[in-house]
Amino acid sequence: QVQLVESGGGLVQAGGSLRLSCVASGRTFSSDVMYWFRQAPGKEREFVAGITGIGGWQDYADSVKGRFTISRDNAKNTVYLQMNSLKPEDTAVYFCAAASVWSIRSSRMVYWGKGILVTISS
Repeated sequence: QVQLVESGGGLVQAGGSLRLSCVASGRTFSSDVMYWFRQAPGKEREFVAGITGIGGWQDYADSVKGRFTISRDNAKNTVYLQMNSLKPEDTAVYFCAAASVWSIRSSRMVYWGKGILVTISS
């Protein structure tokens, strides 16, 4: 049974930092593209960041570039999202996802975590 489990969310003041982790189990994800998406109340789920399995190429949504960093440890089947200079508009449920191809569309994701809440207070 494949599972993606997020951790590290919580409440932080604007300007602070959080580090999200996503542990994958059930199979090896070293060749998959791993992603973070987020969904704010009343809004659609949106792409935040992605990292390829081979070479570790990364891309980010414009809204988080320069503030968020995605990384992965294939030996631990884990992907991370370091979030710095957090803003109230970063408040959302953050989801870990995996797919065999690169895409910023949530419909292309094959595996999803259940999500974890990140709340940024002003």
